[in-house]
Amino acid sequence: MNQERFSRLRLRLLAGAAVLALPPLVAVASPAWAGTGQITGYGGKCVDVAAANSANGTQIQLYTCNGTNAQQWTVGTDGTIRALGKCLDVAAANSANGTKVQLYDCNGTVAQSWTAASDGSLRALGKCLDATGPSSADGTPLQIWDCAGSDNQKWTLPGTSTSPGSGRIPGAPYLYMGWGNPPNPATVMNATGVKSFTMAFMLSSGGCTPAWDGSRPLTGGTDAQAISAIKSAGGSVEVSFGGWQGNKLGPNCSSSSAYAGAVQQVINAVGPAVVDFDIENTDEFSNYTVQDRILGGLKIVKQNNPNIKIAVTFGTTTSGPSGDGVRLINQSKALNVPIDSYTIMPFDFGGGSNMYQSTVNAAEGLKTALKNAWGWSDAQAYAHMGISGMNGLSDQQETTSTATWTQIRDWAVSKGLNRLAFWAVNRDHPCPGGGVQSTCSGISQNDWDFTRITAGF
Repeated sequence: MNQERFSRLRLRLLAGAAVLALPPLVAVASPAWAGTGQITGYGGKCVDVAAANSANGTQIQLYTCNGTNAQQWTVGTDGTIRALGKCLDVAAANSANGTKVQLYDCNGTVAQSWTAASDGSLRALGKCLDATGPSSADGTPLQIWDCAGSDNQKWTLPGTSTSPGSGRIPGAPYLYMGWGNPPNPATVMNATGVKSFTMAFMLSSGGCTPAWDGSRPLTGGTDAQAISAIKSAGGSVEVSFGGWQGNKLGPNCSSSSAYAGAVQQVINAVGPAVVDFDIENTDEFSNYTVQDRILGGLKIVKQNNPNIKIAVTFGTTTSGPSGDGVRLINQSKALNVPIDSYTIMPFDFGGGSNMYQSTVNAAEGLKTALKNAWGWSDAQAYAHMGISGMNGLSDQQETTSTATWTQIRDWAVSKGLNRLAFWAVNRDHPCPGGGVQSTCSGISQNDWDFTRITAGF
């Protein structure tokens, strides 16, 4: 076990949240949301008109993105979504679960009035556009179904993929291949329904050169094998840079452009959906020169990879971000860095016996800091917030039980937060009375309980 990483069971202050507010993006949307292009969904596949057939009643399906007209959709501010001169339509305006979604002559009915929500769902007749199965296989038919917040009901519309806070990020526990008997991620996915993991940690292998944990290769090693297993099972990954200890890229890269170049190497090798920058300790969090270097790098990363979400993760007090955290938020505004999720870590922060209330208080403090910096409404601030907790016992013997984590998840969902994670799936096993360990939570639970809860985000 790498002791440095066990100190993620460490002096790392946490808190944050993940969200799903529901402002309309299509019906009654501002013109800025309108656009023409692909609609992508489950497994990275495209919404497709079967056989490019423009006849009324043609099934709408998932298919490998190929750039054809059958996958070119125009999102209108009138609520319609159009391809091949026809409209995306719920058959017979039937709101029953399982009703097929088809192509049909545009007729102005409610069966063709769609609303895109910030949780990534696309809604008509009070139901959500849904990939059956769920499956991402070519030819998977689309239907409407009760909204569940699941990955097979999340869609990226043309013109919206670069908007900060435009969708909830799948719940993604940290998976660290360097200690704690790391599990096979496919096994965990099958047991829990979780679809994403936050892979940790990307460090410097010398200078501005990235490597897993500073030593394992970007490709070909155990981390790459785990990522391949996740993607083969229909999942996605976040890559976390930094952490509490280790030789980090922030202090080693000489400039923002060099830092962005190191991040780009990782993106090219891994293909993540999210890049997470865990900015901690005196070498990055409290070193404002390095803070600025990282923020400048993230701005370049977003410009070059508009479809990849950017999260920053940092410590908190029970009342919200510390001075270093407030400075990070204010400077991200000053530099106009498009950060999708500001994620706080609500543990090892003297939370006491009521970790739910302490987490909520810390998150509300984050909301206030974001509103002050960006001028956002409550809903806009929540939609840019995340929570990264610690399952079971923290280093400071704070206890987050499965019931508490469920409360935290449900609060995050109710407020529209956009990210939820915990440290770590390696520890998602019972060992009541076992103390703080890398292979178990220190409390009574079932295997993978915290992962199951997180999968419901």
